[in-house]
Amino acid sequence: MYDLMIIGAGPGGYTAANKAAANGMKTVLFEKRDIGGTCLNRGCIPMKSMIASANLYEESKTGGLYGIECSDVSFSYEAILKRKDEVIDTLRKGIVTSLEKNKVEIVKGKAVLKDETHVECNGEIYEGKNIIIATGSVPSLPPIEGIEHAITSDHILDENIALPSSMTIIGGGVIGVEIADALSSLGCRITVIEMFEHLLPNMDRDLGQRLAMFFKKKNIDVICSAAVSRIEKTEQGKTVTYTDKKGEQQTIESDEVLIATGRKANLEGIADALPDLKIERGVVADEIGKTSIGSIFVIGDAKSGNIQLAHVAEAQGENIVDHLLGRPLSNDMSVIPSGIYTKPEIASVGMLEKQAKEQGIEYQVKKYLTGANGKSLIENSDSGFVKLIVSDDVIIGGQMISLHATELIGELAIAVEKKMSPKQFGMVVHPHPSISEMLWNVAKE
Repeated sequence: MYDLMIIGAGPGGYTAANKAAANGMKTVLFEKRDIGGTCLNRGCIPMKSMIASANLYEESKTGGLYGIECSDVSFSYEAILKRKDEVIDTLRKGIVTSLEKNKVEIVKGKAVLKDETHVECNGEIYEGKNIIIATGSVPSLPPIEGIEHAITSDHILDENIALPSSMTIIGGGVIGVEIADALSSLGCRITVIEMFEHLLPNMDRDLGQRLAMFFKKKNIDVICSAAVSRIEKTEQGKTVTYTDKKGEQQTIESDEVLIATGRKANLEGIADALPDLKIERGVVADEIGKTSIGSIFVIGDAKSGNIQLAHVAEAQGENIVDHLLGRPLSNDMSVIPSGIYTKPEIASVGMLEKQAKEQGIEYQVKKYLTGANGKSLIENSDSGFVKLIVSDDVIIGGQMISLHATELIGELAIAVEKKMSPKQFGMVVHPHPSISEMLWNVAKE
C-alpha cells in the first residue's frame, strides 16, 4: 500500500514525488515516456535552449554596433539540437538522481485509474491511499482541413526535422511567438497567422502590438483577425488558405506549417473506469486540487481551468503534499508570474489592464519606457516598457517588455503578493545602470 501514487513525471509530478518521499510517504511515480514530461523533453527547456543559441547567433552579427568586427558568422543547426539534447540529458539525470535518493519508486508505462485507490500500469495493479493526476497536456488541434500536413510544438525540435527556409505558424500565442522569434533569428522566413486582433490575445493589447512592431523589424509577417480553413501539401512545400479581416480568401506558401493554437489536458483513457470523476476540459478540482473523488487530486495542465505553466504545477504538487501531511501550504497560488522568451522578453504578473476594465475596477497605469534606461541603450535593446496597474494605491499587476523581463518579474510578483503601494515599492534603491532600475523608476512615476 502506497501513501501516494502519482501519474505523470513532469515538473508537478516529480516535485510532488520528491517532497512526499522526503517526508516519509511511500511514493510511486508512473511515467509512460521520459522523466521530466513535456516541459523538459519537448517544451520549455529545449525551446529555451534553442532560443539561447538563436539569440547568440543574432547578437554575433551585430558586433559592429559595439566596435567588435565579426565576419563569416555561421551556425550548425545540428550542433544547436545536440546542445539542446545535452541540456535535457543533464537535467533529466539530476531529476532521476533526486527521485532515487528519496526512494521514489519509478514505474515506466501508461497508468490508468481503476478506482479511487487503485492504478493499473503494464498489467499490474497498484494500491494507494491517495492519487495525483499530473499527466500534463498535448497540443490542441483546431478543425482545419488538411491539418495532418502540419507539425506541432511537440515535434519542432525533432532531430529528423530540418530547419525550414520558410514557415507559416498558425497561432500567435506564447508558443507561436517564441518559435517565430527563434527561427527567424536563424534565417527562417516566418509568417504568423492569429485569429484574434493582436498577438498574445490573452495579454494586454499594448504588449501584443509592441511585439508585432519588433517582429516587423525582423521581417516576420504578422496577419491578425484571420481564420485558417485549409492546409495543403504541394510539390513546393505547403499552402495555407485563410480568410483575412476583410473577408477575402488568401493563401500563403511555405516549406513548413506549425500549429501553435494552444494545448489541452492529456487525459486520454486515464479515467474511463471512473465515470464519477468530473471532467470539463480537464479534471475539475477545488483550490487545493481535490477532485470529485476525495482520494484523487489533480495538478498542472491536467486540471480544468488551470494556468498552463510548469511552476504552477510544481507549486500545486507541493501544496497537495502539504495538505496530505496536515501542514500549512508552502505556496500562495493567487499570484503567478509568467514569461515569454522572445527578444526582448515579455513578462506579466497579477491583473492585466483589460481584466481590470472587464471587472469594473478603478485603476491607474504607471508606465516607464526602456528608452530612458541607460542599460537598455547600452545593450541595444528594442524599445519596450514597464507597466504597473495600481488600484486604491496598491499594485495589483505589472507587465514588462524588455531585456531580462522574465528574471525581473519576480520583483513585481512580491509587490503584488504583499499588496505594496507604489511608494513602498519605490523606496527600495536599485543599482545604476541596470534594467531592474526601471522598476524603481516606474514606481516613482
